[in-house]
Amino acid sequence: MNNTQFEWKITRKKSVGSTSEEVPERPLRLGVLVSGSGSNLQALIDAIAKNELLDTEIALVVSNKADAQGVQRALKHRIPTIYLPWQSPGLSAAPKNAMLSASEMKLTSLLHLFQVDLIVLAGWMRIFSGSFVEQFPRRIINLHPALIPDDGTGNTFTTQDGSTIPVFRGLHVVKMALDAGVKVTGSTVHYVTPEVDAGPVLCREEVAIAEGDTEASLHERLKLVEHRLIVEAVRVWREMQ
Repeated sequence: MNNTQFEWKITRKKSVGSTSEEVPERPLRLGVLVSGSGSNLQALIDAIAKNELLDTEIALVVSNKADAQGVQRALKHRIPTIYLPWQSPGLSAAPKNAMLSASEMKLTSLLHLFQVDLIVLAGWMRIFSGSFVEQFPRRIINLHPALIPDDGTGNTFTTQDGSTIPVFRGLHVVKMALDAGVKVTGSTVHYVTPEVDAGPVLCREEVAIAEGDTEASLHERLKLVEHRLIVEAVRVWREMQ
């Protein structure tokens, strides 16, 4: 099985009459991975259309579900879109040193072919093997509907009001927050690492849990925050390059 690693760079050219390297040779190219409605994909599409994300384009959308609404959103905007049936490791964490699955090898080839600079997991409901993640150090970001500490590690998070709450990782974290009875949750955009939901944070925002909140009502409020955060995360990532 071929574990070829590619070198990922944003190529830049020097400004005329300047020694600084500030002018992009081409736009930042995003590869957006979706499994569901694609509302965060839509937030990126809208931000690019409104020039809120300058010199940025969505080079490729990949979905592991052919009937995902995110696929239709991408096609509507004439973005190259690929349905990629997904094999293991699936929804449970793969061993850190696992070889690339057949699906991961196909995805790697697609990302290389479309010259993707930054991989954005926008509601992507699959977990990558450590071998896949390690091909793209600090080139994969994920939107997680809970609060994660700055460095991604640890089991507790201190909120703005000084309260300490558990760190919820994995699936169904909105339900976990409600079941735990915490008063605050939120959303985080973080780098993807071989450990699930444990990468360094790019940005996050707290969301108060209201009395009588259900999983559905809290999800809806978190989505509004996520739409802002995913755009901000791409902006922050680019500024750091």
